[in-house]
Amino acid sequence: MGLAALYSASFQNIRVTQQVFYDQLFCAALGLGIMYFLKRVDYRKFYDLAYIFYGLNILLLLFVLMMGRYALGARRWMEIGALSFQPSELAKLSLIFVLGRYFSNRRPTLSFNFASKAQLLFRDLIFPFLLTAVSILLIFKQPDLGTSLLLFGIFLIMLFVTGLEYRYLMGFTGACLALMPFAWHILKSYQKDRLLVFLNPNIDPLGAGYTIIQSKIAIGSGQWAGKGWLAGTQNQLNFLPERHTDFIFSVIGEEWGLLGAIFLMYCYFVLIDSGFQIAEQLKDKFGLFLTMGIVSILILQVVINVGMVMGLCPVVGITLPLASYGRTSFLVFMIMMGILLNINRKRLFS
Repeated sequence: MGLAALYSASFQNIRVTQQVFYDQLFCAALGLGIMYFLKRVDYRKFYDLAYIFYGLNILLLLFVLMMGRYALGARRWMEIGALSFQPSELAKLSLIFVLGRYFSNRRPTLSFNFASKAQLLFRDLIFPFLLTAVSILLIFKQPDLGTSLLLFGIFLIMLFVTGLEYRYLMGFTGACLALMPFAWHILKSYQKDRLLVFLNPNIDPLGAGYTIIQSKIAIGSGQWAGKGWLAGTQNQLNFLPERHTDFIFSVIGEEWGLLGAIFLMYCYFVLIDSGFQIAEQLKDKFGLFLTMGIVSILILQVVINVGMVMGLCPVVGITLPLASYGRTSFLVFMIMMGILLNINRKRLFS
């Protein structure tokens, strides 16, 4: 479905050639090979490589800030010869690996005096948050607000899976929410515009609010069955910017209608539900945290992206998994699917 929508989105795109479709098609073929390979490699090897992978990703994020390619108002891309990729996408994997290893070694506290509680708070909450915060700050500096928020969401979900007491979890979440008003002053001007446009798209209908207005027109005009493949007017007449990346769901909604959009959501539901079924039957803690980390990324990105293109969430630049154009993002998700297959295979034959 993603490839079909991407072909349509680039069919008469005056800004983007159809090379993006062929790039994604190549990534799909390569990704299937990677999935097959990872299915046969023991996922526990990632336990040994977790901190190494995390450290290398931090170095790549630092390198991008200093020498990365600057485009579209951000410095997110790293180029090695003809190869271009985003280390921020790899940060999702590295964070899952390092938190999975760290949390899988968590041991219950037997004493309940003040010193032991302080030690528990540092060990189970503060230190893993610091591991997460390093990646968040480096990615936010690019700037990439969407991926930064996504990493924070992954941390919260994995923290919940550890079984940390609710009072600590809720207190930490409440403290973060209380600091949000102060974060307004560190946002870039275009990020502030996106938040204001989320509250009222009509305050800048030809500027920051243009894309979301056109997106809602496209989705609404699809009605029940859609206008047909390659027949979406907002898409084919170039009214909808960024339709091959963050707003690919708008193309699906316009050309395949509500029924096509529901079927796509059903596919994501099956994928996510399969992840939960794998997690429910796992005895290995590292495998459990890897599975829940991958499932959390799928849930967050699908919910945020779909909500974003429908005007229910602010526009934060989050792709729709396995559907939006983005070579690094696509391959990272294929790697995650390969890891899930491997975990399930080990569960069945262990």
